[in-house]
Amino acid sequence: MNYQHKNLAQGRWQQIPFLEQMANIGSEVSRALRWQSKENHAYCRQAAERALELIDLTLVDVQTFPRLKEITRMREALVDYFFGTNQYSSTPKSWENYFLPFAYSARKGR
Repeated sequence: MNYQHKNLAQGRWQQIPFLEQMANIGSEVSRALRWQSKENHAYCRQAAERALELIDLTLVDVQTFPRLKEITRMREALVDYFFGTNQYSSTPKSWENYFLPFAYSARKGR
């Protein structure tokens, strides 16, 4: 697989605490949303793909079922929003509201 986050894919991602992982995923989603609002579809797609890559790296390390369930559902909704028909009626605001607490918690923990 051709990873965008090569260093993270080589095992560094699993050393990052879960809250920071989710905050980093949120950063990529935020970038995708920003490019989407500017109608730059190529950059939006690239950022969304990077977010999915980070989600997949997170899923490799998930050990508890509730966390696995949440992350896989979040991944499904992201794919639906950026690449599908948005059957879940996600909005940029709903994605910001989902990821903001992770960013806040990760920042607070530093």
